Amino acid sequence: MNPDLSLLQPYPFERLAALFADTPAPAHPAPIALSIGEPRHATPGFITEEVITHLHGLSSYPVTRGSDALRAAIAGWLTRRFALPAGSIDPASMVLPVNGTREALFAIAQCLVDRARRPLVAMPNPFYQIYEGAALLAGAEPYFLNTTRANGYLPDLDAVPAAVWQRCQLVYLCTPGNPTGAVMPVEQLQRLIRLADKHDFIIASDECYSEIHPPAGTPPAGLLQAAAAMGRSDYRRCLVFHSLSKRSSVPGLRSGFVAGDAGLMQAFLRYRTYHGCAMPPATQAASVCAWSDEQHVADNRRLYDAKFRAVLDILGPVLDVQAPAAGFYLWARTPGSDTEFARGLRARANVLVLPGSYLSRAVQGFNPGSGYVRMALVAPLEDSVEAATRIRAYIEGL
Repeated sequence: MNPDLSLLQPYPFERLAALFADTPAPAHPAPIALSIGEPRHATPGFITEEVITHLHGLSSYPVTRGSDALRAAIAGWLTRRFALPAGSIDPASMVLPVNGTREALFAIAQCLVDRARRPLVAMPNPFYQIYEGAALLAGAEPYFLNTTRANGYLPDLDAVPAAVWQRCQLVYLCTPGNPTGAVMPVEQLQRLIRLADKHDFIIASDECYSEIHPPAGTPPAGLLQAAAAMGRSDYRRCLVFHSLSKRSSVPGLRSGFVAGDAGLMQAFLRYRTYHGCAMPPATQAASVCAWSDEQHVADNRRLYDAKFRAVLDILGPVLDVQAPAAGFYLWARTPGSDTEFARGLRARANVLVLPGSYLSRAVQGFNPGSGYVRMALVAPLEDSVEAATRIRAYIEGL
């Protein structure tokens, strides 16, 4: 048995189930789950039809690097979306399709971390727990960068000691952030790139929420965009992770990609060839169509925007919560303990939210997620409004 498995902590949803174990849910009203970030908008029909049309491809093994058409579609989308220099993203050497960003975010640490050098992997706190698990199973020590209201929910890069940067081999970013929705500006991304140059570490930027933003707002910047603005069109030390799950409401398709530094991508391709994780042909064909169309993404944004407006109108007067810069989460400060708030809300209103302390680790006695809950506005508008109405009634009854 791999001894590092014992270092893994229970996943947040395991902890949530344990929290509710001795609290029976009411028979009425029906439960509404805001706890899991699983998109529930209808999958665009043209994506579904493309899967069906290409099921005949099951008679062939797919290649790990993906089809030429898929890599070209991804490179084209990256170039258009982030205004990258034409031709700077080489589909052949700088793009790899993956079966969802989750498996790729985990695998990249296994590929790139050198466990012989007392490795350290930095990550935001609160965070997506895959980052921590990936670091631990790669033999690295996680280093948590607290993101709080005081620092705009963004890592304070200047507060990190030089000795930490010297040991650091990999930095996970999440921009827009899960759970806070904070977006890292170009200047801060460039500051991190300069630190990576100085201390020789790699940046893995999880950008899977980048397309869920206010329809009239400025789209969130990305790591490759920041590098290109510095004249760094080789994207050295930079990797970005994107997914169709949130952008196109196809979490079951399990389709995303990694792109960036060609040398790192060559190593990752070798790793994935042994890993045996090629994307099925029908998934690839549907992904080409999804990355090539923006209308369904704009429609998706409008659905989320309507929910944010309606829910915040209801909750704003009774709860310390604001619209995020991007993403589909509300990061709400609770009146008292986050775990007791979640337990009481489930027991009395049958609405499920995730305690923020379950998404964070205590650093020097301080857990930056404590006193917050994450609410995923993934349910239909009517259910989201109903959940918000119940939450408000619960708070007013405290």
